[in-house]
Amino acid sequence: MSEVAPKAVAQVPICVDLDGTLVRTDTLVESALLLLKKNPLSLFSMLAWLLGGKANLKQKLAERVLPDPKLLPYHKGLLQWLRDRKAEGRRLVLVTAANNRIAESVADHLGIFDEVIASCENRNMSAHNKAGELASRYGVRGYDYVGNSNDDLPVWTSCRESVIVSATEEVAKAARGRAPVAAEFPPETSPLRALLTAMRPHQWSKNLLVFVSIVIGQSFTDGPLLASTIMAFVSFCLVSSSVYLVNDMLDLSSDRRHSEKRRRPFASGSAPLIFGVVGAPALLIFGLLLAGTVSAAFTGVLTMYLLLTLSYSFYLKRHVLLDVLVLAMLYTLRIIAGAAVGESLPSVWLMSFSMFVFTSLAMAKRYAELKALASEEGGWIGGRGYHVHDLSVVAQLGASSGYISVLVLALYVDSAEVGETYDEYFFMYLLCPLLMYWIGRIWVLASRGMLTQDPVIFATRDRVSYLIFALGGVLLWAAL
Repeated sequence: MSEVAPKAVAQVPICVDLDGTLVRTDTLVESALLLLKKNPLSLFSMLAWLLGGKANLKQKLAERVLPDPKLLPYHKGLLQWLRDRKAEGRRLVLVTAANNRIAESVADHLGIFDEVIASCENRNMSAHNKAGELASRYGVRGYDYVGNSNDDLPVWTSCRESVIVSATEEVAKAARGRAPVAAEFPPETSPLRALLTAMRPHQWSKNLLVFVSIVIGQSFTDGPLLASTIMAFVSFCLVSSSVYLVNDMLDLSSDRRHSEKRRRPFASGSAPLIFGVVGAPALLIFGLLLAGTVSAAFTGVLTMYLLLTLSYSFYLKRHVLLDVLVLAMLYTLRIIAGAAVGESLPSVWLMSFSMFVFTSLAMAKRYAELKALASEEGGWIGGRGYHVHDLSVVAQLGASSGYISVLVLALYVDSAEVGETYDEYFFMYLLCPLLMYWIGRIWVLASRGMLTQDPVIFATRDRVSYLIFALGGVLLWAAL
């Protein structure tokens, strides 16, 4: 195709890609996740739709779900640049491989585009298809193009000027060799670093509960058992991180409505969703393979943890009270998993204590979230089922559960089991006031609006908690 005669700059349209460019996400993956959240079995339908071609898959998804254009993570710098060009009289065209229903909803929301060119049921508007369509409409060198990926290289080859957005250095270099660069927006963060953040390594401290059994059983000198427990800890971290990735990908809409959670890597777009789609099963498989080297019993408990966590992510977390009980069960399963490493079970005392204390902490987390919403109109926790009117009930249930755990601890210390294990067990009675103080402090901070994160994670960063845990360790040592 021959080149068209040069046009006045004002007459040259600026054609803008959507996925990964105008928005820091992939609307196809988001649509698939939305449908999976509604019905996990729809995965099989999506595989069947894909057999009819990628355009067919996009069409079928768009007929059933649409990402909310108001919540999408737009590239603010690019969006302002486009608005400035619009003010100068430039014509803006949204041209995308996304389905036309998604493209139209985004264009209607932003109100800056003069035209929309997108995929339909029979045609995927990507790469060479997009390049051919734009050259046919505007002529070679008759348009400017804004893109971000390898798929955009054929389009940059025939455009007048390029705008490079959040591209890798390899793609950016290739784009610079195809057309003069009008503007460039480099990546603001490292996608791999953002993925690591999404794996929530700070949450791995919860998995230290697998060591509880060897601490209580005084099995520190058992080298093979200690090594197996360390392997179990690593396995738990990998599996739990895979679930965190799944949870964050399913919670995109609710996270983006939250003042803090909207900064999470997938919600903000700093980590590509495809990284999560690939990373979650990879972490899961590696974690389960590692678990298989520990023991069959541990692998069984870890599998129970995985199934319960996925049930929580897809369904259970939307149900009042049931969600906190499930969270407490997940903490308790970590303790059971640690005992399973040595082919045993923790005592009923320990499991009872764990359920009560972690129910209290889960309630404190929900209370803190409700407290933050107390001044907002409506006051619902998105996707959780709680309302600010539930504050007093949540506080009563949570605080009472916490103090019941103190009672369980006191009864345990008075049991024959402790007398057989600890020579100076009377020192352990002093653990009760320490626990009473710590739980009471957690709830006082929550009532003052000072508990802004998961109480377990809060404890790993709180000096007072460190002091209390250190004193508890000294008392256990003195009781030996």
